[in-house]
Amino acid sequence: MYYLFILAVGVERLIELVVSRRHTRWSIANGGREFGQGHYPVMVAMHTLLLVSCVVEVATAHRPFIPLLGWPMVALVCASTAVRWWCVSLLGKHWNPRLIVIPGAPLVRRGPYRVLHHPNYTAVAVEVAALPLVHSAWLTAVVFSIANALVLNVRIRAENAALGYA
Repeated sequence: MYYLFILAVGVERLIELVVSRRHTRWSIANGGREFGQGHYPVMVAMHTLLLVSCVVEVATAHRPFIPLLGWPMVALVCASTAVRWWCVSLLGKHWNPRLIVIPGAPLVRRGPYRVLHHPNYTAVAVEVAALPLVHSAWLTAVVFSIANALVLNVRIRAENAALGYA
């Protein structure tokens, strides 16, 4: 079942990429400018390797499903996915994993954006830690949480500068 769960997350990521491509075309056609192109491939690679590592660690290290850990982690993955898609719906065509800013576009200040500048990244951080722990792949959880923190450090600095926060 865990492998199917990872597959479902992978399919959801592919759907995000389809939406992203459509939003990229729209944003560029409406005067959008892309920032931080250098870190985007690193983000894509990290998220792809996270899914692969979840499967590899569970398969090779024979990590067990521990219900007291696994079920709460499933709930966290589902909740973080819901928050991410909430962010997508609030941002509409402006949402994109690429960092594209349309000059003069207003910042979204509703939903989770009332409290956080980057609620999507908070949800991603939860998901990166929780997804491997569904099946007690603790090494993947630690390594990719650190990698995600490093990538998000670069990403958030670039995004804050692009949006005029910094």
